[in-house]
Amino acid sequence: MDSGGQQIDCFASPPCSSSSCVKIYLCSNPEDSVVERRALRETVFPRFTEHCRHSLGLEVRVIDPFESSDPRRWPDENTRQQLIQECRESSAGPFLLALVGHQYGAASLPTQVEVSEYQLLLQESQQAGISTQELERVYQRDENTVPASYCLRPSHRHTCCSTQAEVKEEEQSITKAKDAELRKVFQAAVSLCVHSDLMTPERARSYYRSALDADLRFALDKRPDEDIMRRCLVYVHKVVNARGEREKREMSLQPKSESDSSDQVALRPPPTSDQLLSELCDVFLPGLITSSKLLVYATTTECDRRHGYTTTRRRGYAEGLCQQVYSDLVGLIDDLNISEDSNLGDALSREEAEQKQLCDIFARFYDVTRPEEEKVRAYVEQRDQQCPLVVMGGPCTGKTVLLAHCSQHKASHASHKTALPTRQRTSVCGRQRGAIRMCVCSAGISGQETACEDVGVAAERFRAEGDFRTTSSDSDVTESSLPDGVHLSISALLDHLEQTHGSTLVARAVSYLALSRTGLSEAELTDLLSSNDEVLAEDVCHREDIPQVDMERLLMKLKSFLIKRTVADSQVLYWVSRHFKLVVAKRYLGSFEVKRKIHSEIADYFSGQLACDNGKPLLVNQKSRQNKALNVNTDRQPTSQPFVFLSSKDVGRVNMRKVLELPYHLEQSGRLEELECDLLMSLGFHQAMVQAGLLGDLVAMLESDEDSSQFLRERLLLASILKSSACFLQNSPLQLLTVMETNLLPYLEVFPALECYVKEIRTERRCRGRGLGTALCPSPSSILPIQYLQCDRFNEGCVIETAATEFGIVAQIMDDGSAWILSGSGCDMVKLSLSFEQEEVKFAGVKSSGPFLLLSTQCNKLFVWDVTGPEMLVEVKAHLKKELECSQTPNKIEGFAACQKKLFLWGKDESCVSVFDISSETLTHFQCQGSVTCLALSSDGFFMYCGQDDGTVSIFDIKASNLIGTCSNSNRSAVTLIILCEDKREMACVDRNGNVSLWDVADKVQLPRLVKENFNRSESNNILSTDYSEEINTLLVCQGLKVSLWDTSNWELWDQFLAPKGRAFTQAVLSQDGHLFLALLDTCSLVLVWTVSTGECVLSLETTKQPHTLLKMASDVICVDHDGCLTVWDSEMIDVAGTALKMGCGVREVVVEETGEGFYTTDGSEKVWRWSLNTGLPRDNFLHDGPVEKLQLSSNSIYLVSLSAGEIYVWNTETGENIVRISGSRATNILITPNSKFGVSISERGLTRVWKMALGSIVCSIHLYLSDAQVSPESTYLIGRRYGDLLAASLWSGSISKRFSCVESSEHVVAFQTLTEHPDFVVVMAASGAVYTWKVAEETVCRHFQLPYTFHCHPQDFQMSSDGSYALLSTDNGTINLLDLSRVRLCSFKAEGPITKACLDQTGCYAAYVSHPSSLENSCTCSMHARPILTVTRLSDGERIGSVRLSKNPLTLVACERQCVFVGFEDGSVGAYSVSDDMIDEEEMFSSREGLNGQMKQCPFDRTPFSWFPRATPNITWP
Repeated sequence: MDSGGQQIDCFASPPCSSSSCVKIYLCSNPEDSVVERRALRETVFPRFTEHCRHSLGLEVRVIDPFESSDPRRWPDENTRQQLIQECRESSAGPFLLALVGHQYGAASLPTQVEVSEYQLLLQESQQAGISTQELERVYQRDENTVPASYCLRPSHRHTCCSTQAEVKEEEQSITKAKDAELRKVFQAAVSLCVHSDLMTPERARSYYRSALDADLRFALDKRPDEDIMRRCLVYVHKVVNARGEREKREMSLQPKSESDSSDQVALRPPPTSDQLLSELCDVFLPGLITSSKLLVYATTTECDRRHGYTTTRRRGYAEGLCQQVYSDLVGLIDDLNISEDSNLGDALSREEAEQKQLCDIFARFYDVTRPEEEKVRAYVEQRDQQCPLVVMGGPCTGKTVLLAHCSQHKASHASHKTALPTRQRTSVCGRQRGAIRMCVCSAGISGQETACEDVGVAAERFRAEGDFRTTSSDSDVTESSLPDGVHLSISALLDHLEQTHGSTLVARAVSYLALSRTGLSEAELTDLLSSNDEVLAEDVCHREDIPQVDMERLLMKLKSFLIKRTVADSQVLYWVSRHFKLVVAKRYLGSFEVKRKIHSEIADYFSGQLACDNGKPLLVNQKSRQNKALNVNTDRQPTSQPFVFLSSKDVGRVNMRKVLELPYHLEQSGRLEELECDLLMSLGFHQAMVQAGLLGDLVAMLESDEDSSQFLRERLLLASILKSSACFLQNSPLQLLTVMETNLLPYLEVFPALECYVKEIRTERRCRGRGLGTALCPSPSSILPIQYLQCDRFNEGCVIETAATEFGIVAQIMDDGSAWILSGSGCDMVKLSLSFEQEEVKFAGVKSSGPFLLLSTQCNKLFVWDVTGPEMLVEVKAHLKKELECSQTPNKIEGFAACQKKLFLWGKDESCVSVFDISSETLTHFQCQGSVTCLALSSDGFFMYCGQDDGTVSIFDIKASNLIGTCSNSNRSAVTLIILCEDKREMACVDRNGNVSLWDVADKVQLPRLVKENFNRSESNNILSTDYSEEINTLLVCQGLKVSLWDTSNWELWDQFLAPKGRAFTQAVLSQDGHLFLALLDTCSLVLVWTVSTGECVLSLETTKQPHTLLKMASDVICVDHDGCLTVWDSEMIDVAGTALKMGCGVREVVVEETGEGFYTTDGSEKVWRWSLNTGLPRDNFLHDGPVEKLQLSSNSIYLVSLSAGEIYVWNTETGENIVRISGSRATNILITPNSKFGVSISERGLTRVWKMALGSIVCSIHLYLSDAQVSPESTYLIGRRYGDLLAASLWSGSISKRFSCVESSEHVVAFQTLTEHPDFVVVMAASGAVYTWKVAEETVCRHFQLPYTFHCHPQDFQMSSDGSYALLSTDNGTINLLDLSRVRLCSFKAEGPITKACLDQTGCYAAYVSHPSSLENSCTCSMHARPILTVTRLSDGERIGSVRLSKNPLTLVACERQCVFVGFEDGSVGAYSVSDDMIDEEEMFSSREGLNGQMKQCPFDRTPFSWFPRATPNITWP
């Protein structure tokens, strides 16, 4: 049996290493340290607090017992000792900071004196003739203390709550004089006892010691070394000549006190203040330096004898003290062994540890072993137990304690066998599967209520402790004096706390604790109270902030009723019983407004608003003696609240307290707009949640549907991006910036509210000092859905029918007869339940028209729902055939239409249309000649047009209920669709083969007149679906083998698109703007998107399973899978991605202007596109008569030279004119000289010619072919390889004037590079690995380096920076090999996998390369891990600047001098990525794109680049 009655300290902290707070006790002489303590509070402690929070995630609390300027608020010695002990036990680092000045300080009356010693003091005083009446009046015997003692009465103790608003200065002086007189009487009694040898001098000294001396000795004397070493700091300040001559003269004139009278001369004199100070500084502290390595800093200040220790000198010392203290504290904290990334990643393990700790805490309350415990354990051990466990009992009977104890016992014996569920939350017992199941179903164990009552002894002890906490030993304790019940006991405790600490302070403190989500740390509670106007107003008489020590005393009173638990690596205070919350809610939180106000105050604190509100004037209504309103400036400076604390590493530290508390309090306070805009759409919040491993929780918050949401679609997009990248972000949370940026940039014109989010990304990247951002996003090849929904069914099923209203309501019927409703974006699928005659109705089908949904049931009943009205089904009492009323077979509804309050419906193969008027509940029938296939209604609802299977259209006057006339198409094919063009008074009929007949229906009296018929001449089959857009005058007709588009303005066939070979269309719909159409193919799980203008398939939308149907809503496209799952895409996103401009084929070459503002691309077709980086759009294109093979841009960006079909084109980029077109060149490559005046055409089988750029005239010809040719920086030589040598041909004469040959005849030149910054030199790489420099003009050669045999130079990879400092040698085995010529060393950078592309920037700052993920990453099935990676690495130290996962395969990689990397992709799109480093300003690249939305919000085909045409024929022909 467990030992009962033991004291359980649920408030005790874990060991220092696990504490999350640095709690420091500031020890000082209050009279001699005012300036120093104020300087520390204002300059050191705030900085130190921020340092601890940012670097190690630790909170800081500094307790200054003498912070208040009112001595009545100073704590007594017992309280100070409790505070020191609390700091020692709970501080994660240093706990004591002592300031020892040149004044010792006065001793105070002891708070508590043992009975025997107190009586001895009285006896000796009375025998000596000293009156003890005052001493007996201020002390009271208390038998509750151990041992029994005389204690100071509360009226003579220091208190934290003054009952008077103002105390007259005269009364303060009188009280101070009385206290001084009492101290003299008490010390005289002590001296008498020492004189009579009844008390030892050592014991007597304890009554002479000042608060500084007593606190230091309690903290340091006889303590283990680990409590002192590097945990305590003492600063001793000795002042020589502290008293000036004037002060000494004034002291000499003061009269002697009565204590120096002749009758006291015979007594042994008590030690003076100087003696006690010397003993402290010269004996006690030095001894600890030697024995325990106490850190003591001693400073001596020598003052002028005339002036003494002036204010100026004191301030100077305070400034130096602040610098030293901050440096020492930071040094001690930085030495702590605390992991910086402890909260990065595994949220599940963190929560498991928190729940286990909470379980352990409650298990400690279990005192009495009961036999019912064995029943609980027996239940747990039954593996096949199906019934739930119910534990019954009244309040505070120990139910939670019993379960915690049993769970802990089970875990201790079977932890190695117990499996943890993936996501299981319990309130106490953690995550053990099968350990304890807390349910509220039928009883599982009999007699459990009795067991819980016995186990509740521990809880009753806490109640009793609250009852007796305010009861002294001389009070009468009766049944009537003790509260009856738990709630009354808690109320009595709160009454006592209000009397002692103030009603407002107590009310706010317990309310904050009760309304917090996970509890509050001591520092958080203190900051909240110190920032509350009502609390400060109650304390305004002191004209100061609430001292920290007041908060400590309040927490000490609540110590037994709060537990310290760890939540997200922070220790928080939490009520030990839920009944405290109930009492607090009833007592202080009676109204909804009060709760919202307190939630709002907590939200303000965690949002950081209070941290920016320090020094705010506090206006109160209380009047002073001069009848003036008090205006108090309080020093309110709560700690900052960033989402992630910045540190020396990129990881940072997540502010988990803000992450957990702020969303909850914003929601509870009703600040939903702030919750959405400042939190859910904040990059900082997303970073914190992802780094903390709470990505799933973040997605759930983003997807939550709020009625007041302004940015629901934006949040759904953010959630979709996070879900699609979840696997990648869980492994690489710091890649959130690049993931979000690359996915959001293409759609900013659709979601302009997310521009601020992208700006946050770029600001964050600049703050980090490095990164790789997206300057130009390539066109998307797919689109993320903004929502994915599935029915919450136990059994899988198939969709029978789906329908959608124009208001976004979607209904679907499953094969099991269930109906599911989607009521809009952001909502979940809900099941529609309907009972009839106590049986659940099973549905058979659904149709929609306008705002109405028509649901048919398997029992042949019809129900209609007007989605614009209440959620109510109205039965339609209309049967399609009388003979089927009693049929067991469900009647199939073939068609449904609605106009105003009339419903039109017909059955399969029926010739009758039933019209049901909802208002009057009347039914009308209209009989047609053949079976009805389709129906159209006039806008006013007066006329009905019924299409039939024999090609006939019957026109009815609905009001008159008669037939007006009929018309038929010539081929008698069934009418599938009727379109009324009422403005033109025309009717278009589409038959099942796709033929269109147009009728004039202007005259209602006469029969319709045929205007035209358009027959489909090609092979056709039945129409599968149609989509008509009146706004763009387009009709889409989908058949199995083709999709036809009709221009409805003149009813001409616009275009036809054939299905891919071996496939067939099943459905097609137009996009929102009509520039695209979406189609489903048989046996294809993708939704494919084609452009109407070119017929090219530009997008593929992924679905989970085989699609069933497409639904086009007002702003969405919904794909319904066969199993009922819904995938929702935003229509505007589809339009943007599908109409994004890109080249027709893969980008082969990218040429960048020197300014970096524009670039040119070619894909091997006849076009060269010029792009603007500022707008992200192509400006114009240059047309050629053949495929473009080569492209060059002059250094001044004026001339663009292209090689196409053997002809050379020279374009003036400023005018777009093709100034020169040269034929007969036989060139295979072209170059431009650096001075932009000449061009060089290189031919492998003909002459290499040098010609003038502007005219095309030949300057000279070079007869030898030089491979890998380059023009020298000074535009004088053409340098290239030939037969292993390096030749330099003059650009003026064409002759070979210079030759480089290796010393060894067998060695060949494999690569070389001219240097722009060193124009006279060429770096040469030999086949043997030798590195040479060749000075061309002087033909001198210098050998610099020999590559080891493990390094090889690959000519296809070889590149050099313009200054020759770095050379890219090869990219073997996923490694980039570099030669650092500036320091003559070889460097290797490891990539994530095989490298496909690599390049150096010309400045020699960084290298960019594209690699494919390793096989380890490829084992992951997510798309992000399989994508190629663009990485940029700094060359000077090999540090990675940043990386981006590319959405498609790259073909071209170019790095320009403006710190930008261009990537050309295989689908014809281009991406530009900006390199941000500490020395690079990235802002200029994006400043010109801030106002882009207004420009891009236009038709995509209006953004088509302007075309420049070439000369019709060459104007220059070379021989």
